Amino acid sequence: MCNKYTPPDQAQIEMYWRPNLRNLKIWKGGEVFPKYPGPFIRRAQDDTGYSKELVVGRWGLIPWFSKTPDIKYSTNNARAEELAEKASYRDPWKKGQRCIIPAATFDEPNWETGKNVWWRFARADGDPWGLAGLWHTWKDPASGELIESYTMLTLNADDHPLMNRMHKPDPKLPPDKQDKRSVIPIELADVDQWLEGTMKDAQALLKLAPVEVFAAGPA
Repeated sequence: MCNKYTPPDQAQIEMYWRPNLRNLKIWKGGEVFPKYPGPFIRRAQDDTGYSKELVVGRWGLIPWFSKTPDIKYSTNNARAEELAEKASYRDPWKKGQRCIIPAATFDEPNWETGKNVWWRFARADGDPWGLAGLWHTWKDPASGELIESYTMLTLNADDHPLMNRMHKPDPKLPPDKQDKRSVIPIELADVDQWLEGTMKDAQALLKLAPVEVFAAGPA
């Protein structure tokens, strides 16, 4: 799972993903941590056709049934294998509320030395990552305030030669049962399929990136 990443600046987000500018939100930049604001791109909600919009919301999806935004469990990452069953993510997944999370880099902990060494992951081609996510607009039952939030999707990476090296291993479990996790990149050519396509179209894109896509090492 990912708990820290750095989005590109707004100019690069606009240049790379080309969201419409009608309701463009302002991203001020900087690292993003759980429950902090970050930018994401979704299908524009006020467009009867299809276009993309940039939204700034909280990293950590607030489920529809929550009474407060300060939920006690973590929702910044969601297991892609469980989207159809988990109450927190089932409705956004069913409704096609998919998004792209722009990231210049993301960080993961490596414990191969016996201590936590943060590794930083960029793309080998120099492009930004477009990470798969889900979004939700939560309405505060007390104030009526609308709060945008999102979660980053992950897949099991026990068989991935790079991502299975991240996170602290559980000594009680064999290497192929650790449930190491990885984010899911959506390539630029697949963005429209991810945002606009059917659930089956989206499901086909839930896969790990090959090792050669990564430029990774200790941060």
